[in-house]
Amino acid sequence: MTTIMVSTMIALLLLGFPMMIPLITAAVIGFYMMFNGFGQMDTLIQQMMAGIRPASLIAVPMFILAADIMTRGQSANRLIDMVMSFIGHIKGGLAVSTAASCTLFGAVSGSTQATVVAVGSPLRPKMLKAGYSDSFTLALIINASDIAFLIPPSIGMIIYGVISGTSIGELFIAGIGPGLMILLMFSAYSIIYAIVKDVPTEPKSSWKQRAVAVQQALWPLGFPVIIVGGIYGGIFSPTEAAAACVLYAVLLEFVVFRSLKMHDIYAIAKSTGLITAVVFILVAVGNGFSWIISFAQIPQMILESVGVNDAGPTGVLIAICISFFVACMFVDPIVVILVLTPIFAPAIAATGLDPVLVGILITLQVAIGSATPPFGCDIFTAIAIFKRPYWDVIKGTPPFIFMLILAAALLIMFPQIALFLRDVAFR
Repeated sequence: MTTIMVSTMIALLLLGFPMMIPLITAAVIGFYMMFNGFGQMDTLIQQMMAGIRPASLIAVPMFILAADIMTRGQSANRLIDMVMSFIGHIKGGLAVSTAASCTLFGAVSGSTQATVVAVGSPLRPKMLKAGYSDSFTLALIINASDIAFLIPPSIGMIIYGVISGTSIGELFIAGIGPGLMILLMFSAYSIIYAIVKDVPTEPKSSWKQRAVAVQQALWPLGFPVIIVGGIYGGIFSPTEAAAACVLYAVLLEFVVFRSLKMHDIYAIAKSTGLITAVVFILVAVGNGFSWIISFAQIPQMILESVGVNDAGPTGVLIAICISFFVACMFVDPIVVILVLTPIFAPAIAATGLDPVLVGILITLQVAIGSATPPFGCDIFTAIAIFKRPYWDVIKGTPPFIFMLILAAALLIMFPQIALFLRDVAFR
């Protein structure tokens, strides 16, 4: 049964069907083979509906809506200008500013693809004009955007939290340390690159210009304060923080900045609705698929066949990292989280691993896979936005992928990188 389900998924993917079709087809085939017909098909439908029933998922469309409002407004540019005013003049400062801006916008949007668009669109022309190669520029943008998957709010963490029953608030706080560590790695590499390539520096901003930039960015900096401060302070749940972000974004862009008009609401709502529909269909179908493979005890058979059940905690973490990384090179990150998390759940429980640490590693791996050839989703976002051929987009990615893999190894060896802030906030 497993072979038929996997073969069906691969065949439909190669034929170009959207991911939801291979998933639901494989689930239906598995259901038919287990129950010898479709007489109890309503059970599968109930499982699919159960996948989108958790209240925590309400945060997903709200964070998407808030990110869409900010991307179309002035928040992203104001954050970029503030970062540039302080570090744009140092060697490699423009590249460091790009990575830092991705981190800041990640703390606002929670979406890697939104970050590629919001930060990459204004900064790529500046980096090219400053003398950075296009391959380095594109690789930096799509890989630094991965930090948005780790810095709260993270849509990937919400999906993992719902599937595994892990506290989303704890996941959000635990993602800050790894996100900042990756930012430091990318910044160091950018400085070395600029020194080796002798990239010219940008003009130094005066303290007056910096003060103006900070003043203009104060309002957008309220987003991470609402999310992290609200959850850490016990004021908001993650879902309530998402609702507060939407309200804050509307007041900011429509009232304070007046960058958007009432006629923009339709386009924003339509974009958010389309993205949300895709996400929720994938979640529903993924939950049905996960129920089928769990009911058939496929996870246990897979883990036994590769020896994961006999491995210690470190072995399980390494197996999780490899599996999620490879899967996201080919498949959408949300689907990978939905399908693979239940498979590894028995091994995670048996070894007593901290589910928050596992969630951070899974989030990091799907972020890496999203920017890794051949089919990482951020690669195709960059191709569409920047109108560059596939090879130009992926040519500069190997050093960044190496650094991200190194970050995963450091997390396995030193889990307190992720868990320290979590322990301070919640223990």
